[in-house]
Amino acid sequence: MPRVSDRQRIAQDIRDKIGSGEYAPGDKLPSLREMVAHYGVSAEPVRSALLILQAEGLIEGHQGKGTYVAEQK
Repeated sequence: MPRVSDRQRIAQDIRDKIGSGEYAPGDKLPSLREMVAHYGVSAEPVRSALLILQAEGLIEGHQGKGTYVAEQK
C-alpha cells in the first residue's frame, strides 16, 4: 500500500471537514501555526495542502486575513 504524503493527508482531512460541515462556507481555517502543531509537520506540507485545496476551489486565501472555506457554487 503506497504511503500517503503529509500534504495529501492534510488536504484530505480538511476536505473531509468541509464535506461534513465541520468547516462551513465562510469559516476561517486555523492559522498555519495551529495546523503545523495539529498535524505534527513543518509548515511546507501544510502550505502545499492549502494550495491543493485552493486549486480545487474549496478554500480562498485572503492576504493578511487568513484562509477561508469558499462559498460552494
